[in-house]
Amino acid sequence: MKYLFIIQGEGRGHMTQALSLAKILRTEGHEVMRVIVGKSKRRNIPQFFLDKIGAPVEHLDSPNFVTDKNQKSVKPFRTVVYSLLKSKTYLKSIQRIDALVKQDEPDVIINFYDFLGGLYNFSKRPKAKFICIAHQFLIAHPEFDFPPNRPLDKASLKMGNKVASLGADKVLALSFQPFSYDTKKKLVVVPPLLREEVTNRSATAGKHYLVYMVNSGYSTEVDRFHQSSPAQEIHCFWDKQDMPKTHKVDDTLTYHQLDDQKFIEKMASCNGYVTTAGFESVCEAMYLGKPVLMVPVEGHYEQACNAIDAKKSGAGIYSDRFDISLLNDYVPKHQPVGEVFRSWADQAKELFLKELT
Repeated sequence: MKYLFIIQGEGRGHMTQALSLAKILRTEGHEVMRVIVGKSKRRNIPQFFLDKIGAPVEHLDSPNFVTDKNQKSVKPFRTVVYSLLKSKTYLKSIQRIDALVKQDEPDVIINFYDFLGGLYNFSKRPKAKFICIAHQFLIAHPEFDFPPNRPLDKASLKMGNKVASLGADKVLALSFQPFSYDTKKKLVVVPPLLREEVTNRSATAGKHYLVYMVNSGYSTEVDRFHQSSPAQEIHCFWDKQDMPKTHKVDDTLTYHQLDDQKFIEKMASCNGYVTTAGFESVCEAMYLGKPVLMVPVEGHYEQACNAIDAKKSGAGIYSDRFDISLLNDYVPKHQPVGEVFRSWADQAKELFLKELT
C-alpha cells in the first residue's frame, strides 16, 4: 500500500512518531511516498528528521501556536487571530496538498495532528483513506482525566481535535497505557510509536539531569537552578536558532541543539528528565525507566492534560513552575514503571499494522 504523511511541525514528537511508523510500514513492504510538514517561523525542522524519513519532504505553511515574547507561554487568542490573518496562505497550502495527493495517488493519508490536514480532507474529499494519529485524541475516551476548572480550554482542545480529524475514517489515540476501545467514535487506543534507537537502548544509572525545552525561554530557570546547585550536571536540548550546536556554559551545564542520537544517549544515562510535558519524550523516559518532572507550557492546555495522564501512568510528577529542584526531591521516591510500560509499548508494530493495512 502507498502512504502519504502530513505532520504538525510544532515540537519533535510528531516527527519521531512518523519516523517510527514509516519504518514499521516499510518492513512489511509498504511505501511512504511523501511527507508534508506544517511549518512556522519559530520552528526549524530537525536535520535528523530530514535525513531519516526516507521520502520527499514538502514544507507548507500551517497554523501553529503563537507564544509570548519570552518564548514561554502559549497565547490562544493571538493564535486564532494570527491564523485568520494568514488564511489565504493556508488556502494555498491546501491547494498544494491536493496537487501532491493527485500526483502520488496514495491509498492512505496519515495525519499526525496537523490542522491543515483535517481542513484539506474536509474540503477536498480525497479518495484515499484519512487516518489521524495523536495522543490528543485520547481526551475523547470516557476514562480520560482533565485538568479541573478550565472549561474554555477543554472546549478549545476538543475543537482542535475536531479540526485535525475532519472526515477521518479512523482515529488512533496514542496512550501511556491501554484503555478499552470506543468503537462508536471510531477511536482506537494504541501504544506510543517509539523509535528502535530507544527500544534497543540499554539504560544506565548516570548522574546528570536531562532537560528538553520546546520554548527556549526556560533557559532562565535552568540557569537559576544551576547557580544554586552548580555541582549538579545538566544537559539541555533546545532549538534556539542563534546559538551554536553545543554551548558549554561550564563543566556541569551544557546546551545542545536538537540531535536525536545525542538526546537518546543522554536520556539513557540520565538520573532524571525535565520536559515541558510533551508526549513522545515522556514515553521514551518511561521506557528507559527514568523519573520525569513535567512542566506544561503556560496556556498550553494540551500539555496540562499530558501531565495529568502521564502522572496517572507512573511517569513522575508535574508542576506549573520550571523548578528543577522539585526533581531533586522526587528522584529518590520514584517507583519505576518500565517493565509494565515496555510490555504495552512493544505491541505497537502489531497493533499499527492491524489498524493501517
